[in-house]
Amino acid sequence: MAQRSTAEQRTTPTRRRGKRFLFWAALSGVISGLVFLATAELFALIFARSASPILAVGGFVIDIVPQPFKEFAIATFGEYDKIALLVGLGLAVVIASAIAGILQLLRPPLGVIALVVAGALSTAAIVTRAGVTALAFLPPVLGTIAGSIIIVLLIRRLTAWKASAVPAAMVDRKGEKTEADEAKPSKALGRRQFFLLAGIAGVSAVIVGIASRTVSMTVGSVATIREALKLPAPKSKVTVPKGAELDIPGLTKLITPNKDFYRVDTALTVPTIDPSTWRLVIDGMVDKRVELSFQDILDMGLDEYAITMTCVSNEVGGGLVGNAMWLGVPLRDVLKKAGVKSGADMVLSKSVDGYTASTPLSALTDDNLDAILAVGMNGEPLPLEHGFPVRMVVPGLYGYVSATKWLTELKVTTFEKDEAYWTPRGYSAEAPIKFASRVDTPKVGQAVDAGRIPIAGVAWAQTVGIERVEVKIDEGDWMPATLSAPINENTWVQWFMEWDATPGTHYVAVRAINKNGDTQIEERAPIAPNGSSGWQRSLVRVN
Repeated sequence: MAQRSTAEQRTTPTRRRGKRFLFWAALSGVISGLVFLATAELFALIFARSASPILAVGGFVIDIVPQPFKEFAIATFGEYDKIALLVGLGLAVVIASAIAGILQLLRPPLGVIALVVAGALSTAAIVTRAGVTALAFLPPVLGTIAGSIIIVLLIRRLTAWKASAVPAAMVDRKGEKTEADEAKPSKALGRRQFFLLAGIAGVSAVIVGIASRTVSMTVGSVATIREALKLPAPKSKVTVPKGAELDIPGLTKLITPNKDFYRVDTALTVPTIDPSTWRLVIDGMVDKRVELSFQDILDMGLDEYAITMTCVSNEVGGGLVGNAMWLGVPLRDVLKKAGVKSGADMVLSKSVDGYTASTPLSALTDDNLDAILAVGMNGEPLPLEHGFPVRMVVPGLYGYVSATKWLTELKVTTFEKDEAYWTPRGYSAEAPIKFASRVDTPKVGQAVDAGRIPIAGVAWAQTVGIERVEVKIDEGDWMPATLSAPINENTWVQWFMEWDATPGTHYVAVRAINKNGDTQIEERAPIAPNGSSGWQRSLVRVN
């Protein structure tokens, strides 16, 4: 076999060294990206805590992503959809930073330009968010400067190391001093300077970034304030009738614990609001602009309300529905303080993070509907993730048009003049809840033993109430289920039916009839534009 030429022998290790230096260039880019984020987090802590680039870009992504992708994320990741988004953004930052490092090595200053573009985009995402301060632009700008300096310094040292890496073939076989011998100290120095700077910058970025984000989340911890907050006793309490909760294994609890209550919103991180500084502004088509403090709400006197809430993203048979005991004040009384002008037909509620919801004015002023500003949930102040310190709860309407969390503003207006967050994104401006029923046990995909077993679940028809629930096995007749005693017309009811299960595979279907005599819609409909519909039909395997 013919031996390779001397040129070929020299080319192979040279290529290997080239790939190795591309790796170190990519690492330089990643470190520079970390420095950019860490510096921005540090100065966000000083100037504007909402000016975190990664969170601002994440919020921007949430705002612009098409509706089908939102529904996919909710269906796939549930309450962890925000974590999945952050992980995805983190991977994108790593990949983009690595590319910037390689570009800076091969075609300077393209790497710096890439960082500047990233900084400009994050700055734009920050300054266009709701409630930004005048200095919110500083953190991403200073982060961009720091990241650019680090990538230039790292690639400069890497280039020096690369230039001093003389091919080993240049060494004189007789042992005499050659160019390679003279290059060794320079090569070692270049490599040492690169690793020293990379280590210091990388470790510092991780420490500063994590520390800044941690301090930002804990300084003046609102969680501590919430834990110490004692809400006044309600003027009236909900009476739970005997027989309201059935004792059946696998059946959803009558009152959903706070930790299990579904959470769907557009906030990438949970807003933290000190109730002592919280204010609610009521303006728009009103006789006078009104501003209320948290204490003003408490001074109105609290009442207890039992209300079942449903998310428009809830699929047939899904779990994005929950029942809770709420403490609050009627929204109609709050609006009376401002005086609603004639011609208004909608209230545009606004969250601290800029989210808005369009609620029919009639739903908030009707004396027969318990639309409230809630401050408590299941015997304690609202959890942070459920809107602390104040949120809206309106029975009979999907949450996206009524259940604004971290509430800061109520604008009395019209549907013709204003539109809410979800309206231009493919959802109806008005969205009454479609009443429905669900099978909790037997669970889908879980085999049961033959014999007498309970089929049980929940059904809801807020503001109207459930009259009866019917169950069908395979192609048999519809059979009535036994209902629990309802708390009121705004809450779900539990139901069950004893079934003599025989071995094999069976289909179990359920439907509800409300107190108006209407039967639950059989036809399947998607989530958009105003909620899913259809009878749940589950496959049950009996051993």
